[in-house]
Amino acid sequence: MSDAGKSTSKRLGFAGWFAIAVMAAFLVWAGWYGLHAWNALDGVEVSTAGWIFIAAGVIFTLVLGGGLMALVFYSSREGMDR
Repeated sequence: MSDAGKSTSKRLGFAGWFAIAVMAAFLVWAGWYGLHAWNALDGVEVSTAGWIFIAAGVIFTLVLGGGLMALVFYSSREGMDR
C-alpha cells in the first residue's frame, strides 16, 4: 500500500526552529553587509563591459538554477530519486 496520498502533519521541533533562526540571522547579516558594501562604493564607476559581465553572470546563474530545478522535478516525477 502506498502512502503517497496521505498527509502527515508534524510540528516543527527545536532543531527546525533553530535552523530557521540561523538562516534568518544569515539573511539579516547578508543584507546589512550588502548595504554597507554598496555605500562604500561611492564614486566608483562601472564600465560598459563591467555591466555586460554583471548581466551575463546574473542570466547564467538564473539559467543554471532553473535548469537544476527542472532536473530535480523531472527526476522526482520519473521516480529516479527513490
